[in-house]
Amino acid sequence: MIDAGLFLLGLGGFFWGGLATPLSIRLARSYRILDLPDARKIHTGQMPRGAGLVLWTGYLLWALYAVAEAPSVRFTALGATIVFLIGYIDDMRSLSPFLRLGLHLLSSALAVLPLGLPPLTAFACAVWIAGVTSAYNLIDGVNGLCISLFIASSAGLAFLGAAPVGVVMAAAALGVLCWNFPCARTFLGDGGSTLLGYLFSAHFLTAAAPTLRGIGLNELVLLLLLFGGMPVLDTMIAFSRRILMGRSPFYPDKGHLHHRLMGLTGSPLWAVVCLVLMQSASLAGGLMVYARLS
Repeated sequence: MIDAGLFLLGLGGFFWGGLATPLSIRLARSYRILDLPDARKIHTGQMPRGAGLVLWTGYLLWALYAVAEAPSVRFTALGATIVFLIGYIDDMRSLSPFLRLGLHLLSSALAVLPLGLPPLTAFACAVWIAGVTSAYNLIDGVNGLCISLFIASSAGLAFLGAAPVGVVMAAAALGVLCWNFPCARTFLGDGGSTLLGYLFSAHFLTAAAPTLRGIGLNELVLLLLLFGGMPVLDTMIAFSRRILMGRSPFYPDKGHLHHRLMGLTGSPLWAVVCLVLMQSASLAGGLMVYARLS
């Protein structure tokens, strides 16, 4: 039996994502917020990259609806706003990666502090949120990939007792996906991709906090790795590879998992399918571990 309230939330989120995205495209074109082609990118023309604006405003609307029953959403909404705005500014002019990292850590602390976690657990979780925030940005290199991974991850929140926020976030992202996949008419931009990483990781911790308060560090690390999934794995591999090559870990290249899968399959579509399946498997493993620990 489908819950009517969840269905309406999902429907509202989907239509918001689908109908507001054309407005964000016009805004991006007007203010020249465009992704330009270069040697490490697969698109060949100028692409508006303001779709994150749709997801940010949609999330804030949901937060206004949910704040009466979940007061801590104020902190998550503030953190999400910081993450989105710093990314949106970076879409217009390049900012220092250290400035972005510092603000991501601040936003992560805002999400973690209300949860009442033990100090070491809280520290690890704040670092994890900042890492996932950046990881979703780094893996956003193929049409539909970042959004599809976010949809799969948000759907997993339903199994942790956070179905309303999981449904509305996944539905809004699905509405935006219609404009980003398979043929993109807009990109998320740094503002959008980092926002997705932040929203999933922050709401995962909010939902899982009662269990996280009573587990050891080893179990915590395993859970965070499994729920971080492919974006976190890709980031760890990319950073390790760049450091071993004597480069900055922030140096962009074409050695990400999606690049390698496109080389193996010869198709961006199959690269997305493979990574979404791998993400789903990682989430399923995380849910199994979580169920045993709860």
